[in-house]
Amino acid sequence: MAVGLANGLPSELPIIQAPMAGGPSTPELAAAVAGAGAFGFLAAGYLSPDQLVTSIAATRELTDASFGVNIFCPTAPADPAPVQTYAEMIAPQSVRLGVPLGEPRWDDDAYGDKLEIVSSEHVPLVSFTFGCPDPDIIEVLHIAGCSVAVTVTSPAEARYAEQAGTDLLLVQGTEAGGHQASFLDHEPNTRPLSSLLEEVRESIDVPMAGSGGIMTGAQVAEVLHAGAIGVQLGTAFLCCPEAGTSATYRQAIMDRTYSETMITRAFSGRYARGLANEFAMTYSDAAPDAYPEIHHLTRPLRVAAAKAGDATTPNLWAGQGWKSATPDPAATIVRRIASELEVALAG
Repeated sequence: MAVGLANGLPSELPIIQAPMAGGPSTPELAAAVAGAGAFGFLAAGYLSPDQLVTSIAATRELTDASFGVNIFCPTAPADPAPVQTYAEMIAPQSVRLGVPLGEPRWDDDAYGDKLEIVSSEHVPLVSFTFGCPDPDIIEVLHIAGCSVAVTVTSPAEARYAEQAGTDLLLVQGTEAGGHQASFLDHEPNTRPLSSLLEEVRESIDVPMAGSGGIMTGAQVAEVLHAGAIGVQLGTAFLCCPEAGTSATYRQAIMDRTYSETMITRAFSGRYARGLANEFAMTYSDAAPDAYPEIHHLTRPLRVAAAKAGDATTPNLWAGQGWKSATPDPAATIVRRIASELEVALAG
C-alpha cells in the first residue's frame, strides 16, 4: 500500500471530492478542495491520454497536496440491434436540434494508456469505476507508489475488489448522482448508503469511504460513525466557480428547474442518477444496456442542447441532496462541511 489508508485518507479532512467526468472535474476544483484540507480528484473519463497528462500537470502547478485520478474500467461491447432500435427512436431529437446522432461505437476509453500515465506520474491514489482492475494491474500500481480504490455498489463487488488487492472501497449508495459503478450487477442499485455500508463492514476488512447524496457535515458524521474513513461528495461541488459544469447544467441545479432525480440509462446506456428532465422521462424505458455505445450516440444531442441553453436534453447528473447545492467556492464548501462535522462529532 503506497499511502497509509488504513489510518485515514492522505488529507487533513475525511472529505473526498468525487471525480465527475464530462466537464465538472477540473484541475482548479481538485486543487481548491485539496487546498482547503480535503482530498481532490481528477476524472480521467472521456479525456484523451494527452489531456490527462495536461490535467495532472496543471493540478500540480496549483497545489502541492496529494490528489487522485479516477479511471473507467472497460465494459463488454453491446448487442448492436437494440442500439440501432434506440437510435431510430431518438432520431426526432436529432432533427429538432439540427445535429446528427453520434456513432454508437465501443471503446475502452484509452484504459491501457491511462494506466501507464497514472503509474509513470506516481499518482498517490487511483480509483476505478465500472469495474475492478486485475490483481496484476493493482500490483503494478502499488510498485509505482499508487494506492488503489475501487467503487462498489454491493457486498459481492466489495469482496471481489478486496480479493483483487484494493486499498480502499468507495461504497456508492443509490442516493449518489452520476453513473452507478455496478460491475457485477446490471440492475439499478437501489441500496441506501447506510444499509450498504453496514453490509460491507460486516464482511470486509478493507477501509471504506461512502458516497451518496451527502451535502452536510452531519451526514458526513453519520457515514463515519458507520465505519467509513472518509466520505465522497460530488453534487455539493457541481456549482462551484472552479467546476467545469456547463451554464445550462448549473442553471438547472440552481433554479430548481426540475423537481426530482431519477435513475436512467437514457443518456449513456448505463444506469445513472440525474435530474428528471424531458429526455430522461421520455426515453428511459426504451434505453438498452449499452455503454459506451449509447453515450457516443447521444453525445451530439446533449452538447448541442447544452450550448443552446436547453435543459430538456442533456444529462444533468445530481445526487438526491442536489437542492442543497450552492455556487460557493470549493474551499468555502469544504470549510462549511468541516465545521458542521466538528459540531456533529462533538454532539
